[in-house]
Amino acid sequence: MAAEDQQTPLKDTPLEEVVPDVPPAGAVGKHAAAAEQTVHAAVDQSAPADEEATPAPQPKHAAPVEQPASSAPEGTHEEEAPEDTTQPQEPVNAPGRATIPVEGRAGADATCGKNAFISWGARSDVGLVRSHNEDSFLIRTPCFAVCDGMGGHAAGEVASSIAVETIGEKAPATADDTLLGAAIEAANQAVIKGAEEGRGKPGMGCTASAALIDGNRMAIAHVGDSRIYLLHAGTLVRVTRDHSYVEELVDAGQITADEARVHPSRSIITRALGSDPDMYADHFSIEVSNGDRVILCSDGLSSMVPDSEIESLAVSSATPQQAANNLVSAALTAGGADNITVIVVDVLNDGVAAAARKHSVGFALRVVVAMVLVAVVVFGGIFAFAKNEWYLGVDGDTVGIYQGIDGEVLGISLSNLVQTTAVEVSDLPANVATQLEHGGVRVDSEQEALSTVESYRTQIDAEKTKAAEKAAEVTAEGNPTGEAAPADGTQTTESGTDSGADSANGDTATTADTTGDTTQTNGGE
Repeated sequence: MAAEDQQTPLKDTPLEEVVPDVPPAGAVGKHAAAAEQTVHAAVDQSAPADEEATPAPQPKHAAPVEQPASSAPEGTHEEEAPEDTTQPQEPVNAPGRATIPVEGRAGADATCGKNAFISWGARSDVGLVRSHNEDSFLIRTPCFAVCDGMGGHAAGEVASSIAVETIGEKAPATADDTLLGAAIEAANQAVIKGAEEGRGKPGMGCTASAALIDGNRMAIAHVGDSRIYLLHAGTLVRVTRDHSYVEELVDAGQITADEARVHPSRSIITRALGSDPDMYADHFSIEVSNGDRVILCSDGLSSMVPDSEIESLAVSSATPQQAANNLVSAALTAGGADNITVIVVDVLNDGVAAAARKHSVGFALRVVVAMVLVAVVVFGGIFAFAKNEWYLGVDGDTVGIYQGIDGEVLGISLSNLVQTTAVEVSDLPANVATQLEHGGVRVDSEQEALSTVESYRTQIDAEKTKAAEKAAEVTAEGNPTGEAAPADGTQTTESGTDSGADSANGDTATTADTTGDTTQTNGGE
């Protein structure tokens, strides 16, 4: 096992130092449309031994498709998909359109679960334009991955399925980013071999973004333009760098990040699985702590929703599954031009964060006191700054809205309680309660604080209503074994495709057990 370089906390480390700037290899163009049926893969490599293993889908071999002339920049090439003659499931979003709900949609998968250290939720949706889902995702705790396929029907979904299968098999048991990068490189070889052996089509490929959380360390490996974000203390940071043509334009200062999302060449990626046997993955490790939230997503989210909105939804969503649902809904409401896959993971117990946090807070307060003794001007500046800050914290057993900064200087509090709410801290998920108790959840204004509290209240009421309805159903149907029905809802599985449709397509349902393993297989073409 390769030794890890010592890492500093992410909030203190410039992004360019965390993510290595690696020169791009040959570029590959991503599919702009799809053609025939909905196929989605979520793979789990650790199903219980007593369950019969289901083989991965074996699409029919298809002859190579002649590619039209490319308009991509020199040194890159862009594959164009066959014309999509199918109608969108719903009209593309227009200004003023109401939010699109994610429950009950065709071509969707969802699953969630938790253990003593992390909790997670995931959702994948075909979108509003594509006719089938080329994304695949992996949940094999403590490893999570998202792969965005390209190459068209019976190709992109096959490539992404092969990739998540291989990553699940090769991923290390601990947060070793070198080995996690090697797992993605092995997946590249597997995709190339699959095309040669007739699985899928020649030229198929996919992106891959994987994270493995072990205590207070998170290993990351990444290829392509899928992304990994870290929400730390209410602030969202993108920790991966897109391997794309538009990212290079952003780095060169020629366009902004917002312009990159709508750039006509945004589909051109400069590194992907399936084309170059010598492809390599970016890999590195960072520190995580209690209350952190990790988001893995395909570009179906990041190309439709700006980072500022992703941050807002991630902060205001009480549970990982609710966060995944809200993010997918936002991408659909913005137009849903691509397949959308989101995995959200919350760090519940990093094992060492409490001691580290106590030391960090004590050191920060000593620094503040020293600055006050040196200059009264600095002392006044701190109070002036605090008057413009807002956060959510704990007021007894409930959530309170505070103005200022959580802390004291020379025994003088830097904040004051503005309003007490009726939201009980005990009703919130453990990671949210931990963040409220240790530093609070930062917001930009009192109005945003009220909106966040209302979001907490709505989500808590929904969870209680769902639990009550489930208990009522169990009571009505009877319980011949006499055993209590589970009510915490921590292990749930949702599927946007009804049972009849699953049977017709040969799909099996996604399941999540207490070990955190998820299996999804799809029918062949």
